[in-house]
Amino acid sequence: MRIVKYLALVVLVAGLSACSSSKFKTYNGPEVTHIVVHKAERKMFLLHDRKVLESYDIELGFAPVGHKEFEGDGKTPEGTYRIDRRNPNSDFHLSLGISYPNVRDFAKAQAAGKSPGGDIFIHGQPNKSSGNGPDWTAGCISVTNKEMEEIYAMVNDGTLITLRP
Repeated sequence: MRIVKYLALVVLVAGLSACSSSKFKTYNGPEVTHIVVHKAERKMFLLHDRKVLESYDIELGFAPVGHKEFEGDGKTPEGTYRIDRRNPNSDFHLSLGISYPNVRDFAKAQAAGKSPGGDIFIHGQPNKSSGNGPDWTAGCISVTNKEMEEIYAMVNDGTLITLRP
C-alpha cells in the first residue's frame, strides 16, 4: 500500500512538472493597451496606458533602417498597426501577427509595381535552427522563446502597436 501511494505521488509530481513546461503561460496583471517598438534602440515596451509593464531587447529584419516598402526588402515596418492574429504553431516558437500592410502601405507598393509583402510578426526563435546574429528576420520582431511566452500571454488581439524608427 505504501508503494502504491509513493508511485501515485511520483506520477502526480511528474504530471505537474510537465504542465509547468508548457509554452502557454497565463497572465493576470494589468491589460497591455499598447506596444511600442524603438527600432534604432532595439527595444520593445508593453504598456498599460503610459506605464511600462515590460521591456525587451529585440532583433529586427536584416535591413533594419527605414519603413518596409515591399516584399523581400528585409525591413521592419514603421507606423501604427494592431495585433491581428496569433499562431500557436509558428515556425518561430509562438507568434503574434501585426496588421501590416495597411491601405497606405499597399498603395505605395502597388504604385512601385511591387507587392507590399505581409506576415509580419512578433515571434520567438526558429524551431529548426537559430537566428543568424542581430537583425536576422525577414522584417519581423524577434525575442527569446521565454520572452515570447510572456508576450503571447500578456497581449490580446486588437492591441495597438507603434513601430518607431
